[in-house]
Amino acid sequence: MSKKDNGGLTVIFAYLNEKNRPYSAQDVFNNLQKQHGLGKTAQFAEVSEADLKAIDSRISDLSTQVQAISQGCRQLDAELKELNSSLTTEEMMSEIQELEEGCSGYRERLEKINSATNHVTPEQKEMVYKERHLYVKEWKKRKRLASDMMGSILEGYPKTKKQFLEEVGVETDEDCKVTLPST
Repeated sequence: MSKKDNGGLTVIFAYLNEKNRPYSAQDVFNNLQKQHGLGKTAQFAEVSEADLKAIDSRISDLSTQVQAISQGCRQLDAELKELNSSLTTEEMMSEIQELEEGCSGYRERLEKINSATNHVTPEQKEMVYKERHLYVKEWKKRKRLASDMMGSILEGYPKTKKQFLEEVGVETDEDCKVTLPST
């Protein structure tokens, strides 16, 4: 047995001799708990206000350091993620080589186009633009005439314009989702 256990036994033995009557273990425990209860609590020395303020300032300094370090850690994590998501040197080299090959293919194609003799002359280009303008003008004119005719017919027609167009079998530009080009 250890020394602590011997001390406890001597206290219990002295208590039983003093009371000189039989007790159960629970009764002995309850009666001695008042004298030897939870034991001594730690006794701390008193701390002065200056010491408390110094400790508080140290705590605030350390908390600002923790915040600064954690912010730096977050920045480093973001930089690490960016670096991990970017291409490696080998991948960049292969990407550059692929782009250079594509660029050389485009250069060859440009040389073929520049060396071709069947370029469109400005006169031909102007003629195509004039023809387009003429056709768009005719399209607008015919559309206006057709809408005027339908308006005249619909004045005495009992049904709606949509029903009339359906019965006659006419498709409008809007039905075909065609927009009139600008001139």
